[in-house]
Amino acid sequence: MNGQAFDAIVLGAGAAGLMAAAVAGQRGKRVLLVDHNPEAGRKILISGGGRCNFTNLGTAPDRYLSDNLHFAKSALSRYTPRDFIDLVEAHGIAWHEKTLGQLFCDGSARQIVALLLEECAKGQVRLAFGEPVSHIDYGDGLYRVMMAGTRHTAPVLVIATGGPSIPKLGASGFAYDLARRFDLGVIQPRPALVPFTLGEDEALFRELSGVSTEVEVHWKKAHFREAALFTHRGLSGPAMLQISSYWQHRTPIQVDFVPDAARGWLVDAKRAAPRQTLRRTLAERLPERLADALLDKLGMAGELGAQGDRALVRAEEALRRWAFTPNGTEGFAKAEVTAGGIATAGLSSQTMEARKVPGLYAIGEAVDVTGWLGGYNFQWAWASAVACGRAIP
Repeated sequence: MNGQAFDAIVLGAGAAGLMAAAVAGQRGKRVLLVDHNPEAGRKILISGGGRCNFTNLGTAPDRYLSDNLHFAKSALSRYTPRDFIDLVEAHGIAWHEKTLGQLFCDGSARQIVALLLEECAKGQVRLAFGEPVSHIDYGDGLYRVMMAGTRHTAPVLVIATGGPSIPKLGASGFAYDLARRFDLGVIQPRPALVPFTLGEDEALFRELSGVSTEVEVHWKKAHFREAALFTHRGLSGPAMLQISSYWQHRTPIQVDFVPDAARGWLVDAKRAAPRQTLRRTLAERLPERLADALLDKLGMAGELGAQGDRALVRAEEALRRWAFTPNGTEGFAKAEVTAGGIATAGLSSQTMEARKVPGLYAIGEAVDVTGWLGGYNFQWAWASAVACGRAIP
């Protein structure tokens, strides 16, 4: 059965899809917004502990991963965190800044979803939620989208269905399957901002489940200084989630457990208080359970004065360059986002339109642009969506 003709059909009612539909609708375009979930913005609702970390004041292109590190520059420069803050404030939503430029709602993430739905309503966007797409084809300049036995058409199709992270919310690789059908390249998707798992040889650290401490973690040239959390399966916390986006399987990460300590601090501590124990000295900088585990691994105990200076220097270096080799991650089930995705080489950085497929656009997490933890991925969603919504003819 034939349905309605639209100017654009947007697939996916997450952050990017809602924003793109709203922008295009408010430009007078007839827009259909489709999602197989019965409600919009399911990932938004769980983000930021339910308060939605909706952007980051430190947004810059170098905070994103992509095969083309320049691709995100155009969209991010044309729709900034201040632009989204203005929208939030126009809707009367109170917000606050946490650490490292992260902005959150004072109330609930539902306020951001309500904002986006109100913006869609202003643009008279037609909503079709809880209706899975059964078939899509293209011909004679029109995309034909079949759902619930009805075929809708439009000269523009926007892929905003995200990646497969958090499948329990209905996430899948639908975007990549669709992109491949239209001969768009796909960079191998992988879990990002995801906890690490450790093998049996690191069982001692898995027994520290719940212990958290500030560290500086390194993988090749990437490094982050934030909290690390030991879990019953391995390593988590902001520092580990950040470095996981860069990490390659079966390679070591290096952890500095004493990033604030001056060089030679253990030898200096020995000079100042030779009768003090190593355990107490380390516990002044680290949680006691972690201090015990590290000293156990180092095979060291007793008073500082009983240790040779060289042994203390070696211990200090070990604490600064502690190597963990994760045996994997907790996968897409626990990943906050997906790295990789639809290759930027086939897209316009100005409009998000496919270079060789007229009227086909890809935005948000579906694209091979992945931000750091802390609101960066939402800002990419808003920016790429606005670029797309403004470009739809």
